[in-house]
Amino acid sequence: MTAPPPRLLIVDDQPINIQSLHQIFQADHTVLAATSAAQALALCQRQPPPDLILLDIIMPEMDGLALCRLLKADALTADIPIIFVTAQSSSEEESAALEAGGVDFISKPVNPAVVRARVKTHLTLKAQSDFLRSLAFMDGLTGVANRRRFNEALDSAWRHSLRQRESLGLVMMDIDHFKRYNDHYGHQQGDTCLQAVAQTLQQHMQRPYDLLARYGGEEFVCLLPGCNHQATLDKAEQLRRAIADLALPHAQSPTASHVTLSLGAVALELDATPSELPPSLTAQALLQQADTALYTAKNQGRNQVASKVFSPAAAQ
Repeated sequence: MTAPPPRLLIVDDQPINIQSLHQIFQADHTVLAATSAAQALALCQRQPPPDLILLDIIMPEMDGLALCRLLKADALTADIPIIFVTAQSSSEEESAALEAGGVDFISKPVNPAVVRARVKTHLTLKAQSDFLRSLAFMDGLTGVANRRRFNEALDSAWRHSLRQRESLGLVMMDIDHFKRYNDHYGHQQGDTCLQAVAQTLQQHMQRPYDLLARYGGEEFVCLLPGCNHQATLDKAEQLRRAIADLALPHAQSPTASHVTLSLGAVALELDATPSELPPSLTAQALLQQADTALYTAKNQGRNQVASKVFSPAAAQ
């Protein structure tokens, strides 16, 4: 599968400057534009975020330095490289831009060859950094995200959902009777089973910001930003069917002759303004609700989905 083109965000209050940079990058990049810090923040908080930002310093209401500091203070946007493209050119101004969190400083008017080369360099550095970081957050056996990566993603997605008043779906999954599987087929075959299950589940993560992680042992978790209760339930049922369709033999399972999943699906659905949210409405509470739903599915016979809606009213 061909990788999508890099996403560049150009932030400048002068449309003519945006047009100039757009012409330089439009052929092989997805180019987004904002004429204010507020517009830029909104674009950065969407999924997927930009891969790199070309940012002017002098802007009304909030200047580029203040915007850069805001982006670097937010875990969702802290890793986006920011190149300042500005008419300012003194060493003091360049130093201030780098201290604010910028990775580079280009003076206007820009040289197309220079700005393209610097953008390419910083996109390459970001890709290398992202790859190394992904290794630290990858489960060594299955190749999907590990629990550490999931915990970080849940925290970021939770705060994004509260800020944007968006739904957030979560699915906890457990391979039914996996201890019996290991006892019967051996741990090496058990590892092969875990790998096959993880690969199949990963294939059904259809959006770039959906996250599948191995939560521990034979348990997996799926994070679904923007999904309400029905969408989360539908995805959980899709995952359940996908594993059943693998038809991996499980001779010792009292549930079925093949490997099956039990799943707990829960979705955050906000029905109150952020100022009205109770203290009990937390990311960990959402996770606990998904775990409770999972055990409901197990107690009701396994190989099924149990679901809950998680809202401010339900959390009180």
